[in-house]
Amino acid sequence: MTEDSKGRGRRATGRRRRKPATRRRALVMAAWCAAAVVLLGGAGLGYFYFKLNGNLKTVDIDQALGIDRPANVDNGSMDILVLGSDSRGGANGAYGQDDGGSARSDTAMVVHLYEGHQKASVVSIPRDTMTSRPECAVGGRGKTDPGGRRKQFNEAYTVGGAACAVKTVEKMSGIRMDHYIEVDFTGFKKIIDTLGGVEVTTTKPIKDDYSHLDLPAGPNKLNGEQALGLVRTRHGVGDGGDLGRIQLQQAFIKALIKQVKGVGVFDNPKKLLDLADAGTKALTTDKALGDVKSLAGFAQSLQGIDAGDMQMITLPVTADALDANRVAPLQKESKMVWDALLADRPIPAEATANSTGDKSAAGTVVQ
Repeated sequence: MTEDSKGRGRRATGRRRRKPATRRRALVMAAWCAAAVVLLGGAGLGYFYFKLNGNLKTVDIDQALGIDRPANVDNGSMDILVLGSDSRGGANGAYGQDDGGSARSDTAMVVHLYEGHQKASVVSIPRDTMTSRPECAVGGRGKTDPGGRRKQFNEAYTVGGAACAVKTVEKMSGIRMDHYIEVDFTGFKKIIDTLGGVEVTTTKPIKDDYSHLDLPAGPNKLNGEQALGLVRTRHGVGDGGDLGRIQLQQAFIKALIKQVKGVGVFDNPKKLLDLADAGTKALTTDKALGDVKSLAGFAQSLQGIDAGDMQMITLPVTADALDANRVAPLQKESKMVWDALLADRPIPAEATANSTGDKSAAGTVVQ
């Protein structure tokens, strides 16, 4: 066995090389729910183990990218690219047609778990970010897309799927992604409905005909359809741009974490199994996480991270000089962000001081 294959085996258990790991976190709630089935154990769950394994979809990122990747850093941290896909295939067709008939990454977050896995930083990458895209394989038929200097970030997924999205993020950041997790629209809705909804408080009414969202000001318990509308809305809050939507997504994630922490699913085996079933059906993961036993190891690394333990920012950006409808990374400030995560340090406040990414009024709408 090679040193590299040994490293991949360790990452599949939820540990980055030889450092200790702990348990739960809700940004990747679907993975946690699936893993909980294995943690409970028992011969009676054997059927569900195989059923959940059959639900999971995987992509072999290591094989697709080969050696053209940043080096592994042995400091006990872990980095995960989490994508929300806007594919309109299957049941997702209710949300309209894809631009050009292809899927795009509607939401992209780099989740950095610090050494010891008691704290995390989350960096949201606006989908309209103009960046350099590397050459990517297309369709698995020996064809490639040459990439280029001015490409919209979320087109990487359209061009080359998960592998191209990971490769683009790694080129942007200089950080190797240990894992990849993708959740689709319909699966997200099912998870929220199975959980029993998520409670949020809105400081003002939100109405957006595009995302089918109509919420009064005050406390709201969102079902799956409403939760999906909230994390996708742009027109109902702020200036109608992607940056405001990102802040809504971050606020919803924190509300979701609080909800999962108090729901007591371990006291309700049926709800636990229903959540595990919904979660695994919603997920596409890298091959190292592509079975329930590996998800159990991964889930063990996520215990103890609450909403207050998460630093959530948007990649430092400004208006693109050539297209006012797009954004461009602030090079100096973005480097501060990636350098901090690479060194397993907190992101410095000055990295976002000049960014338009975290200044939308949408950040105060959901509590």
